[in-house]
Amino acid sequence: MAAPVMEAVEALESHLHPTPSFTIEDHPYPKGQEEIWRFSPLRALKPLLTDEPSDAHLQWDESLPAGSSSRTVSTDEARALVAEAPIDRVSVLAAARSGGAQLIEIAPGAELTEPVSITLTGTGQHVWGHLVFKVGAHAKGTILLRHEGSASYATKVDVLVGDGAKINFVSIQDWADDAVHGGHHSVLVGRDAEVRTVTVSLGGKVVRLAETARFAGPGGSLEQFGLYFVDAGQHIEHRLFVDHNAPHTHSNVDYRGALQGEGARSVWIGDVLIRKVAEGISTYESNKNLVLTDGCRADSVPNLEIETGEIEGAGHSSTTGRFDDEQLFYLRSRGIPEAEARRLVVRGFFADIVRRIGVPEVEEHMMAAVERELSVTMGAYA
Repeated sequence: MAAPVMEAVEALESHLHPTPSFTIEDHPYPKGQEEIWRFSPLRALKPLLTDEPSDAHLQWDESLPAGSSSRTVSTDEARALVAEAPIDRVSVLAAARSGGAQLIEIAPGAELTEPVSITLTGTGQHVWGHLVFKVGAHAKGTILLRHEGSASYATKVDVLVGDGAKINFVSIQDWADDAVHGGHHSVLVGRDAEVRTVTVSLGGKVVRLAETARFAGPGGSLEQFGLYFVDAGQHIEHRLFVDHNAPHTHSNVDYRGALQGEGARSVWIGDVLIRKVAEGISTYESNKNLVLTDGCRADSVPNLEIETGEIEGAGHSSTTGRFDDEQLFYLRSRGIPEAEARRLVVRGFFADIVRRIGVPEVEEHMMAAVERELSVTMGAYA
């Protein structure tokens, strides 16, 4: 297993990134003016911010191929395993009140022929949860984490990837319309490891995920892809932070969202920190939003913090707009009806993300879900 991040790297101090801590008092109840909370609907998130006991659990369904295993560990054991301590009040309460964590391990050198699949289903209860995925050195495989049903769910998820491993981590938020889901996903990329994450958020009243990543040594590569479809009255928020704390590392972030309906709101905050020690790195982050109807709002804030000029490259981009008129004209000029042309444009917008999931049946399910979402809007053009 990869060792913890090198001690020579200084602790991060920034209003954009609170100091990670397992102490609840270090994460006070937010007032809404804090940088990390100013876009968030605190009233809707109140169940996840209030320190109230709950022994409820989501229904657990797992499929573990040869080379993987699952077991429960205590709260103290979980704290010793995490990729990073909690960075906000939702995740610190999740780690403290979950009664331990479920540890899913992939053995060193294992090459999985099927995905590790975990499906969590809510039944309307308030739930604290903590999951730790530990991938051994030089292992290869896909991890699929799905959320379904109805719940108020606060979570801490840690993904520790060993040296030389190659892993695909897919998280799908396909909740019922009344669900509230918040938490912190943290990834630790081992030396020379290759990690791809795909985050899909389609359902729920509110989904707010903080996603952080850092490196345990040189040579690691991280790709992070995301897809979200926001309907009327929904709030979906993704906050990403990539900490290039080791030299000769690579990262690429590409998140895409579509919005439709009155009050649909998306928030994407991306930040990449390139530390002084991170010479020879390359990074790029991108967020694209497609607004399908009036009454939507998309906030997109990319950031770069660079402490050394000895890098291969760094950049970011953000776009928010309606349909590309040239694309629609091209398709309609070839006899394709307007409704179908619009559907094809949106499918193409998402297809490059969906195909990276790497599980054909899940990819088909996700495209079908996008089609269902589109049927709400596209009917007006039929």
